[in-house]
Amino acid sequence: MRSLFTIGLIAAWYSSNIGVLLLNKFLLSNYGFKYPIFLTLCHMVACSLLSCIAIEWLKIAPLQRVSSWLQMLKISALGIIFCLSVVGGNVSLRYLPVSFNQAVGATTPFFTAVFAVVMTTKREGWLTYVTLIPVVAGVIIASGGEPLFHLFGFIMCIGATAARALKSVLQGILLSSEGEKLNSMNLLMYMAPVAVIALLPAALYMEEGVVGITIALARDDWKFSLYLLFNSALAYFVNLANFLVTKHTSPLTLQVLGNAKGAVAVIISIMIFKNPVSVTGMLGYSLTVVGVVLYTEAKKRSM
Repeated sequence: MRSLFTIGLIAAWYSSNIGVLLLNKFLLSNYGFKYPIFLTLCHMVACSLLSCIAIEWLKIAPLQRVSSWLQMLKISALGIIFCLSVVGGNVSLRYLPVSFNQAVGATTPFFTAVFAVVMTTKREGWLTYVTLIPVVAGVIIASGGEPLFHLFGFIMCIGATAARALKSVLQGILLSSEGEKLNSMNLLMYMAPVAVIALLPAALYMEEGVVGITIALARDDWKFSLYLLFNSALAYFVNLANFLVTKHTSPLTLQVLGNAKGAVAVIISIMIFKNPVSVTGMLGYSLTVVGVVLYTEAKKRSM
């Protein structure tokens, strides 16, 4: 029975992670809703509301209260970086195919290692750093072979990947004491409202008229409302699935699933969106995935 539950969790994890990625791409690129900041705002509103329901009412995770203004300030800083990483990823999906977006996103370990060296005294073994060479080389090769390469989209995707890595390293530094550590669900519950506060003026100023356009689209096409609501809820369930898979399996299982997720997302996205791919691009992405797997193994052995 337990094994069936675990299989169900893993299936939910894959469905939510790949589903939100493909639906983001569909809305921002294919459907023509060209407002990534507002879309991210919708995601963060859903995360704020559903986090409270999950923790306060459903008791999915124990409530951890913020103990000081300093801790809240640290969480707010993480919330801003988290928000930038999601916005950057969504902006990049307007211009890049999902396959290339995933190839660039796979370089997260490289940026994590760089920030860890720069911001902490922690050093990895030389073999760990060597495994990052194919991670970076693969993206360089994939960039050269990408038929739909877009410079601005690429810069935003690199920025989103770097921001994701920075949040991970900063979280370890800022919330390192036992009294300040939060599980991922509680951290999301506190970060998401910070992101909403930051994104609301940004969306209204940078995506002028977006509220009126969204209302008009919802009136003209009832399916748009369903897409937006489902997409926003799915953005929360990605985080919930991450938490539950880690809780009922292990962080290593989540890493292995993450390594495979990119490849699965690439295959599904090519089947759905029919974007052209080149042999060079796929070889580059494959090299990056191999590098990430080797990096995970090297990190595991150095522990």
